[in-house]
Amino acid sequence: MTAPVTARTSADLIRAEEPVLAHNYHPLPVVVARAEGAWVEDVEGRRYLDMLAGYSALNFGHRHPALIEAAHRQLDRLTLTSRAFHNDRLAEFAERLAELTGLGMVLPMNTGAEAVESGIKVARKWAYDVKGVPADRATIVVAADNFHGRTTTIVGFSTDESARAGFGPFTPGFRIVPYNDLAALEAAVDETTAAVLIEPIQGEAGVVVPDDGYLTGVRELTTRRDCLFVADEIQSGLGRTGRTLAVDHEGVVPDVVLLGKALGGGIVPVSAVVASREVLGVLRPGEHGSTFGGNPLAAAVGTAVVELLETGEFQRRAAELGEVLRDGLTGLTGKGVLRFRARGLWAGVDVDPAIGTGRDISERLMHEGILVKDTHGSTIRLAPPLTITEDELRSAIGTLEEVLTRGA
Repeated sequence: MTAPVTARTSADLIRAEEPVLAHNYHPLPVVVARAEGAWVEDVEGRRYLDMLAGYSALNFGHRHPALIEAAHRQLDRLTLTSRAFHNDRLAEFAERLAELTGLGMVLPMNTGAEAVESGIKVARKWAYDVKGVPADRATIVVAADNFHGRTTTIVGFSTDESARAGFGPFTPGFRIVPYNDLAALEAAVDETTAAVLIEPIQGEAGVVVPDDGYLTGVRELTTRRDCLFVADEIQSGLGRTGRTLAVDHEGVVPDVVLLGKALGGGIVPVSAVVASREVLGVLRPGEHGSTFGGNPLAAAVGTAVVELLETGEFQRRAAELGEVLRDGLTGLTGKGVLRFRARGLWAGVDVDPAIGTGRDISERLMHEGILVKDTHGSTIRLAPPLTITEDELRSAIGTLEEVLTRGA
């Protein structure tokens, strides 16, 4: 007879997953059972400082009181109607999200990949209905080393072979250019181009921050060549970089902003395509939809997230603590850290391969009570909750130094 979950150890639970879960992840061997703020606890009661925050899905920490209260309040009233009917929470969510982003209209969805897929559909529809691109000829320009999601359409324009291999044939209509290269982007745009779709900061690639002026250049180019600038802010948005959106660092307003992860407050999946009325207005009833998109529970939590961001507190915290993070990593450069890239409370750290792979460093940090995630080669990503304290952040940097010194 299977033992109840509460009686099973971390090792038991990891072994139990093996035969019944698809092996599409290779997680660190920690089994989280409880969490609060920037801390998580495993089934044995060991505590860890979460320096990943669900790839920015937990920008406000685990179980933020205002978000939990909003969810509880809504759970007692109404959770789902489908969009076959209106609900009393959706209008306020859309109004406040549109105002927060400076754009006029919202298309609510659930996951980040859905937001990207929806953004692609909207851009193509706009190209046909407004720009006048001949039917089925629209193209979208994307950047190499991108990460926008895992659907077959999206992995079709990835340059990561581990994401692509074995999943074709792929959807046509995408052109790939080097990231942070305006000349290459200019050469790829033509009369069939519906949109340029980029991450303002490439997350999965290792927190790659483009040169100053790149986003301004993308905005100028897309305006001049009559195509849409679609900014995927699913990881970079909603306070992570010290501004509401990463594009705000250059004062750029895209035509379309894709949001997700933190929009659900770490409680429910919530995503959105936010754009001008001229762009999202191309959709008509029956052309796109989602049973759960815009559900009242998601709208209630999403509204509470927007309320937190409206104060500016979390953007300020990310900017101020981002300086602490940057200073700490600067001090480690040459002491196990080869280089790093950072913006706000988000950093990609390239560790000397002689010390270990990114996975090696992540496992060593886990044993010291710090949770991070590796990416390509010997790179680790740091993205703590924006609620982390300065003392907690400095402690984590100190632990990283110890691990790197010991590894050397």
